[in-house]
Amino acid sequence: MSARDNILAKLRHSLQGTTPLADHYDEALVTEPWTYATSERLARLKTLMEAVHTEVHVTQAATWPALLTELLAQRSISSLLVAPGSEHGQQLAAYLGEGPSLQLKAYDRPVEQWKQELFDNTPASLTSTLGAIAATGSLVLWPTREEPRLMSLVPPLHVALLKASQVYDNFYSVQRQQGWASGMPTNALLISGPSKTADIEQVLAYGAHGPKDLIVLIVEDQ
Repeated sequence: MSARDNILAKLRHSLQGTTPLADHYDEALVTEPWTYATSERLARLKTLMEAVHTEVHVTQAATWPALLTELLAQRSISSLLVAPGSEHGQQLAAYLGEGPSLQLKAYDRPVEQWKQELFDNTPASLTSTLGAIAATGSLVLWPTREEPRLMSLVPPLHVALLKASQVYDNFYSVQRQQGWASGMPTNALLISGPSKTADIEQVLAYGAHGPKDLIVLIVEDQ
């Protein structure tokens, strides 16, 4: 038997003859201190995110493409990385077909085939979100084949779409109400603001390890 097999065998038999401890997990410990009135969640999320240099706009389902186009034009950004097959990608493409000029890029090939363009010539990206957490002021993202993780990590400007109805009290509520236990993602991201870091002199710098700007478009339900 190899050393690896010996170690695994010991682990498998280490609990023999023991009695499992009763589960005294108290759900209230992670929910009650971080529970808010429905009317307060959105305001708290906005306050916390704006405190760390996130730009937050509340908009409508029919008007967010116009707002997004305006915000990009103000920054002289002429191209945007987006998932064209997504509902929001199709809505944006339909809006742009009626007038405003904005080049839409698709993440439709392995990163090795267009790494230089992605890192050097892709100024902004648009992604969906799974929801947000009022307690910490965080967005929740599950990267997918359509929207890989690098879409929210590489471009200097990340624009995130968030449904107002998907702002939850706390992280525990997100997991329970969305049924994470039945199917965890391979990767989950919690984003509370633009990328930032501080050197040994504690000088705060943005954009060192990801986007230096984050815009959140909160889409109210109609």
